Amino acid sequence: MNNNSNLIAGILGGTLAGLALGVLYAPDKGSETRKKIRESAKDAKDAIVEKTSNIAEQINSRFNSEQKEFEQEFDQFMERIDDRSENAIAHLERKLEQLKKENQRVNLN
Repeated sequence: MNNNSNLIAGILGGTLAGLALGVLYAPDKGSETRKKIRESAKDAKDAIVEKTSNIAEQINSRFNSEQKEFEQEFDQFMERIDDRSENAIAHLERKLEQLKKENQRVNLN
């Protein structure tokens, strides 16, 4: 995003420099020069608005993509946890049954 900020600053700076040079070296009447300045400023504003809109779209798209990826990974993680907890419970239940059997055997003796 830093490159985009630099690009916008460059566009704005170039436009302002062009406007300043145009005013200094313009052979046109003042009204014509002001008209050109207004048009150049409008063009610069339009370029900045378009670029910032593109940047906002890219950020939004990237965010949505990252969010979907996170949700998928989280769901997979939760499935693995569920599987492991079920395995652990089954293992503990088998151990409990073994201990009950051993306890019955000990009590019978």
